[in-house]
Amino acid sequence: MFQGAAALNLDAKGRLAIPARHRDALSELCEGNLVITAHPHGCLLIYPLPYWEPIRAQVLAAPSLDPRSALIKRLLVGHARDEEMDGSGRVLVAPELRQFANLDKQVWLVGQGKNFELWSDADWQRQQEQMRALSLPNLADLPGDLGALAF
Repeated sequence: MFQGAAALNLDAKGRLAIPARHRDALSELCEGNLVITAHPHGCLLIYPLPYWEPIRAQVLAAPSLDPRSALIKRLLVGHARDEEMDGSGRVLVAPELRQFANLDKQVWLVGQGKNFELWSDADWQRQQEQMRALSLPNLADLPGDLGALAF
């Protein structure tokens, strides 16, 4: 389970050093084979390959003639890149994906359970502002069981 947010820097070649606390799990889970793709919210998604494969299959099974399905396919599968962690625990973030997510030097890697989100610093700060704006009465309106969470 990947959780927590970490402020990191991309190196001059666009590589991201995965935090040491996640490297062993990724090496064990997928031998460092990752998939990086675009997210509709403007960040990138980083999946261990075994967790990406069922998502890709589900996306590809959607009807191609449905405009919404086609857009999701173009976004998730069309931007997907297979990448491998190197011996130092770094992974290359392709230039086109860095451009999509407005990634510069400082980025935020945010654990989301089975995957990570990768945010530009500016976009992550905007997300933080939106999270702070949530009020307890608004939380009760969250979908599913989330509205019943006890904090």
